[in-house]
Amino acid sequence: MSFHIGAKKGEIAEIMLLPGDPLRAKFIAERFLEDISCYSTVRNMLGFTGTYNGTRISIQGAGMGIPSTAIYASELINEFGVKTMIRIGTCGSIRADIKLGEVILAMSASTDSSVNKLYFGGMDYAPAASFELLDKANQKANDLSIHTLVGGIFSTDTFYDDMPDRYKIWGDHGVLGVEMESTILYTLAARNNVRALSILTVSDNLVTGEVASAEDREKKIEDMAKIALEVTV
Repeated sequence: MSFHIGAKKGEIAEIMLLPGDPLRAKFIAERFLEDISCYSTVRNMLGFTGTYNGTRISIQGAGMGIPSTAIYASELINEFGVKTMIRIGTCGSIRADIKLGEVILAMSASTDSSVNKLYFGGMDYAPAASFELLDKANQKANDLSIHTLVGGIFSTDTFYDDMPDRYKIWGDHGVLGVEMESTILYTLAARNNVRALSILTVSDNLVTGEVASAEDREKKIEDMAKIALEVTV
């Protein structure tokens, strides 16, 4: 039984795109998919299924943060048989040299969350993307002439924080950006033997203070969505 997704068996595809924002799910479905249907409106966390170049794909809003992502990913895997999950979202750059609108393919996802310590009895676990998806996404981005950065990102439990420069240590160790979801997505994918990847658009730079306009974010979100969709076919 799914408590948070109002779909019937068979209405959700084995390939799933996971934006946090349900309206982004709606936008991408209407912009890129054919023969779309909305399979869930529970809590206004919209979900859609359609086809892209003949491949059946679903797009499900998953909310913000590790707990919300864990709920939707768990139900999609265990109740609906999803085999591939691609997060498409935004992140903040934590290095001055990474520009707004850059697309990051998240190879790994460090975190300040305790979620994996709870799963692993206090030990550290290194959540990583499925290499097959990561490699294919990089190739497809090149085919589309979309520049991407490949590397580690940082999933945090706190959006607002009073600690100055708390991201500096991550940037100093090669981490590219910060968001709030990927670490649990990668962990649950590994646990359930399914594939996962996060494709992220840089919406702001925490070092320089730059913030992308709504218009620029929309254009770059389309680039990110194109890569994700091409990975699935």
